[in-house]
Amino acid sequence: MAFELPNLPYAHDALEPHIDARTMEIHHGKHHAAYVSKLNDAIKGTELENMSIEDIMKNISKQGAGVRNNGGGHFNHTLFWSVMTPNGGGNPEGELAAAIDRDFGSFENFKNAFANAAATQFGSGWAWLCCDNGKLSVCSTPNQDNPIMDVTADCGTPILGLDVWEHAYYLNYQNRRPDYIEAFFNVINWKEVSARFAATK
Repeated sequence: MAFELPNLPYAHDALEPHIDARTMEIHHGKHHAAYVSKLNDAIKGTELENMSIEDIMKNISKQGAGVRNNGGGHFNHTLFWSVMTPNGGGNPEGELAAAIDRDFGSFENFKNAFANAAATQFGSGWAWLCCDNGKLSVCSTPNQDNPIMDVTADCGTPILGLDVWEHAYYLNYQNRRPDYIEAFFNVINWKEVSARFAATK
């Protein structure tokens, strides 16, 4: 079965003023759609057609650049849309909040570590909050790579991701990536991140 572009769980303008509608229209409807289309072209007629995107990512070292880049783009963006929500932000609660306090010292320390990973990722890439055997860590990856790929430094299962490719923010923030990173904290869907954290156990 071919992969499909997932619907956004909210309207294009639902994350304003933090992420503008035009950026969402282009990012989802053009960029993500292109990754899905090119991924399907790259795997057509191969055994990958019957594999989940997660299983493809875990064995990405066996694949060419087309599957790595476009498969990563599809996996990463699918996660990205799900961890944002209108009227999001605030602080996580429950077990996730306790784990953040345990592994980072405080929520503010986590925010600083995550923002630093996003701000210092040179060029295009992603910042991630990951869980490995219950322990949380922050890392970044270039291009459309992600932490579950077998070609990246293993920091666990991603439960929160931030796209720092310029197409994710340039219409509204131009070269002010730190402002975009700060705005992202206002739309994080902590209920979804908490659910992903629970699922890693």
